[in-house]
Amino acid sequence: MKLIVTTPTLVDQVYSAILSEISKGIIPPGERIIQEVIAKDLGVSRQPVQQALLLLRNQGILQDAPGRGLVVAPLDVEYVRQMYDIRAVLEGLACRNAAAKNSARAKKEGPNFIKEGLKAVKKNDVSLLIDADHQFHQFIYELSDNSMIGSLLDSQWSSTQRIMGEGLLIDQKPSEIWEQHTNILDAIVTGDADFAEKIAKEHISRAANFVVERLAQQK
Repeated sequence: MKLIVTTPTLVDQVYSAILSEISKGIIPPGERIIQEVIAKDLGVSRQPVQQALLLLRNQGILQDAPGRGLVVAPLDVEYVRQMYDIRAVLEGLACRNAAAKNSARAKKEGPNFIKEGLKAVKKNDVSLLIDADHQFHQFIYELSDNSMIGSLLDSQWSSTQRIMGEGLLIDQKPSEIWEQHTNILDAIVTGDADFAEKIAKEHISRAANFVVERLAQQK
């Protein structure tokens, strides 16, 4: 049998394009989403746009607005806080397991993820920064040897991506984020499970506090 290689569907590509624009702040909260305009800008028919918008609405990224159709939903401070609370526990567990089980692989492959992250920092591109961050954490989930961690966190990836974009747009320093990533990787490489879990939780909590504080100030 031949290996089946999956490629993103047109709906997936439209979905990613819209979410990227929202994450970068190009389409801000409260902005009306017009199918025809998006379809024209992306050079596609209205059908994949309609399906992508439905997915984004179901995930809470978009919301219905009477008389206006769909608009970008504002970020809810309490939702952000709760989501990061859960993520801190799971990320901590992932790093603990990674240090206990796969320190050798972390040492061999981990530096490449840090290298890509630092490249994104130099370019100061929100999309590249978010993607590099995602790839780094996905690598940690693999090292944890617990498939449920990745699947649980990926189910919230759309919201996480948007929240990360919001944080980067309100002066959260990418260089500091990647310094924290480097420290996490070092702890995993040395096999220090307790310390890896501790600083992973602190990394997520620090990001949560930053975003929650800034969102509260915007109200």
